[in-house]
Order: sequence, then structure tokens, then C-alpha cells
Amino acid sequence: MLDFILVRVIFVLVFGFAGAYFRPPDTPYWAAALFGAAFAVMAIFLERRFARASLKRTLGITIGVVAGLFCAALVSVVLSHLNTDNSGSIQFVQIVCLLVLVYFGANIGASKGELLNLGALGGVFKDAGSQSNHKILDTSVIIDGRIADIAETGFLEGVLVIPQFVLHELQMVADSQDSMKRTRGRRGLDVLQRIQKMTNINVQIAEEDFPQVREVDMKLIELAKVYHCKIVTNDFNLNKVAQVRGVEVLNINELTNSLKPVVLPGELMRVFILKEGKEYNQGVAYLDDGTMVVVDNARRMISKTIDISVTSVLQTTAGKMIFGKFDERNQSPIAPVANVAAAPQAVERPARREQAVGEN
Repeated sequence: MLDFILVRVIFVLVFGFAGAYFRPPDTPYWAAALFGAAFAVMAIFLERRFARASLKRTLGITIGVVAGLFCAALVSVVLSHLNTDNSGSIQFVQIVCLLVLVYFGANIGASKGELLNLGALGGVFKDAGSQSNHKILDTSVIIDGRIADIAETGFLEGVLVIPQFVLHELQMVADSQDSMKRTRGRRGLDVLQRIQKMTNINVQIAEEDFPQVREVDMKLIELAKVYHCKIVTNDFNLNKVAQVRGVEVLNINELTNSLKPVVLPGELMRVFILKEGKEYNQGVAYLDDGTMVVVDNARRMISKTIDISVTSVLQTTAGKMIFGKFDERNQSPIAPVANVAAAPQAVERPARREQAVGEN
């Protein structure tokens, strides 16, 4: 970053000295130098704006400017053939038409550039058009770790983009004084190393940054607009803000909820009662995916595995809850492991007694 700043400062100074050296005869040194430096600053500003724009928008602006110049040239040809003695007015109209048409062409090209299908052009633009397959990972989904399991299964296509400011945030969390945050940050770095070692995943580190934006979530949204791609997250707030800003989001929590098994009322299922429920005579169990199961008449069956009948299923924003009922009449007696192990000994003892009696 410091190298870019140094190069820009040198660029401004060179233009300032060039303006002072090639100034008109009647122009002061300081005015010419100031004009050259201002021209360099304007060029840097345009360069910064184009660097943040997507390839489609840049190409649209270029096409719009070329179309504006072409239309201005046609107008200039028509005006030059007019029989009038006021040549100064014609030149003024030509300049105004040039500026107005180029301005309109650039704005229309920038607004309509996202509609271009670069992939259909082939050649150089073939890979550029596939940038929509890029997916930007935020800090929360990296620390969560489930993205590595999903990537390992092969369900994620395209390139996983890791922004530089996300890596910086992970490093800050890993170096935190809080032991919990430090553990979470180091877990995130381990997840990134695991993803980079996968042969079926292409990981790209994005160097783009937005110094004028402070929040990391807003930087992710701006980067997604530049890359014209989706954000992978499990942050509820980022999900909502990105949708308002017109950026598509892949939420890991929504994927997890959609993959939970479908349970219908009346089905039988076997659960392990873990603790007591909030209501009277209720027990609480959990499935392997973390789904909570509330069972009526199961308070005294804590620390036991029982068969229940599903009564209803409740889908909430936090996940899915299953309600069931325990009926002792539907239970099949299951002998404990200790009794089963002791059973052969109970059979052997009478046999040994009969053998001893026969020998006597």
C-alpha cells in the first residue's frame, strides 16, 4: 500500500514539474505547476474509480465513450458544412456537443455494462465472464469451519475468494488477549489452511481494499459488487444488509436447516432423553444434527433411550423443533447389557451342580 502511495506522489510531482516546464510564455510557474498537479490528481481519482469498477462496467463505459465521440464527430461534420461566418460559435457548439455526448455515453455505458455477457464473447473474456462463480468468504463462516466440510464434498463450484481485510481480521482475533477469541481466530486460520490444501478447490486472495469503508461487512458487499459474485456467510445481519444492497448471499445456516431430515407427524423415532423439559412431565432429546426433540410423558426416562411418536414439527428461524409423545405400551423391553452378560453364568451354574451330583 505504501508503494502505491509513493508512486502516486511521484506521479503528481512529475506532472507539476512538467506543467511548470512546458508552461505558456505568459503563465506563472506556480500556476502551471498547480495545473499539472491538479491534472495528475484527477487522473489518480479516475484510476481509483476504475479499479473498483467491474470489468463489465469498465467495458460499458469504454463503449459508451466511443459511441459519444462518434456521435460528436458526426455533429461536428454537419456543423462544419453550415454556411455561416460565425466560426467561433460553431466551435463552441462542437465542444459542447463533444462534452455532453461523451458524458451521456459514459453514464449510459456504466449503467448498462452489467448486462453484457462477456462469456459469450469467448477468448480473453471467457474467464472474465465466469467471475460470477466466485464466492467470497467472510470471517464468521471461516471461523465456523463447516465451509471446509462443504468444500471437501465437492458441492462448491468456482473460486473461493479470501479478502485481504478478512485475513487481517482473523489475525487480529487470533492475537487477541481473550483466550476464547484467540482460540476462534486460530481455528479460522486452520480452516483456511485446510481449504487451501484441497486439490478440488481454487482459493484466491483478493488484494482489493476500500479505505473509505470501515466496517468489514460493508467492505465485503463492495467487493462482491466489484467481482459480481456471492458472499458465503452465516451472519444474520450481513445476510439482510447484503440482500438490501442487491448482493446475493449463501447462508450456511439455511443450508444446514434444509438438509435436516424430514419428520412427519405419526412417525416413530428412537431418541435419548437428555434432560428435563420446561413443562410438566416433559423430557428433552437432541438428534445428531442438533435438532431439539421435546417429548411428553418422558420426565422419568432421563438418561434412557426410548421410542416416541412424533406429534408435530415446528420450523422457526433458529431451526427445527420436533414434538413427540412417549407411550410405555409401545415400548419393547430391552434387557440391560449387565443382565445379558450375566445370563450365561446363571445357566452354567445349575449345569455344574447337576454334573457334581452325578459324579458323587
